[in-house]
Amino acid sequence: MESELNELVTRLKKAHGDSLVSVILYGSAVTGDHQKEFSDLNILSVLNEVTPRELADAQPVFTWWNEQGNPAPLLLSEHELATSTDCFAIEFHDIQHRHELLFGKDVITPLVIDDSFYRAQVEHELRAKLLRLRTKAAAVLSEKDALRRLLVDSVSTFCILFRHALLLHGVNVEPKNRGAIESARIKFEIDALPFTQLLDVREQIAKPKDIDPEPLLGSYLREISRVVDHVDRLAK
Repeated sequence: MESELNELVTRLKKAHGDSLVSVILYGSAVTGDHQKEFSDLNILSVLNEVTPRELADAQPVFTWWNEQGNPAPLLLSEHELATSTDCFAIEFHDIQHRHELLFGKDVITPLVIDDSFYRAQVEHELRAKLLRLRTKAAAVLSEKDALRRLLVDSVSTFCILFRHALLLHGVNVEPKNRGAIESARIKFEIDALPFTQLLDVREQIAKPKDIDPEPLLGSYLREISRVVDHVDRLAK
């Protein structure tokens, strides 16, 4: 991981020169929840400005980074970073709580995040991800391996969103997935078992064949819905 990140920074510096303000690693690679089979290396690249010229300069770097199995870095200007926290409150809270500066100026630590729409964004993301999960599950319900993979792939996203649901309720949670689930179990009185079983597979503590995805699906969807209801009942 370290050699990949060093190579990425070198390529970004060469591509953008003095226009490159910061390169920031965020997400599971910072918290220790990174699992190579399931996790990405998430990068925020901050430039003085983002124009078609900067996009052209970034294209070969992004192509190489995608070939390593990672999503393209996020490209933002410093101005966009400062003015978009209201509509991306979840993302900026995550980055601020879990980031590592790989190059340049630390633009994240002093960032003031506007929480005006934070509750609505958390509810929207929970509902949208739940609806998407149901739709995808319906398409693979008779295929145990595909259904199991779908559930395992989804669990880290719900761990992240549960952490934001807890923050909205005044509960500070460590950024690791299991900490979010345990806190949600206590605060929202959910059954944590579906989540811990999926995390066991994700973290290779258990083998995929150790869980039967069909009965697990029902309890998993039910407990996610309970958290959605808790967020919905918050003052709007």
